[in-house]
Amino acid sequence: MRTEIIEDESIEPQMAPLIDCVFLLLIFFLVATTLKKLERQLPVQLPPATQAVEVAVDPQTLVIAVDVVGRTYLDGNVATPGVLMRRLDEIAGERPDHPVRIDADRGTPFEHVVEVLEALNIRSLSNVAVHVADKR
Repeated sequence: MRTEIIEDESIEPQMAPLIDCVFLLLIFFLVATTLKKLERQLPVQLPPATQAVEVAVDPQTLVIAVDVVGRTYLDGNVATPGVLMRRLDEIAGERPDHPVRIDADRGTPFEHVVEVLEALNIRSLSNVAVHVADKR
């Protein structure tokens, strides 16, 4: 049996799947860069360090920021002490080795940082890091 090839028909790649992939990549990069910007907008000036160890970035890390007047921020949102304690209780119940990072402003009285550290210690959350200014 012989098949006939019609020369008028041309073989073209399908464009719809390619366009879908391009839009998915575009959305991914927009979301990824937006999330990074939100964390950078915290009103905290980090202290410099001479002996700092580079820590791998974990997207699951809970970021607790403390500004100059002692206000605490939980993942970029202002958190009252009650909200902070409830969130720490949830995390301690789910995963005691959950990573926590403290971003304290260089002008913050140390007593505010100690309050956060005590709250973490009471809940046995020991995977804690203190964020310092990046090397420039």
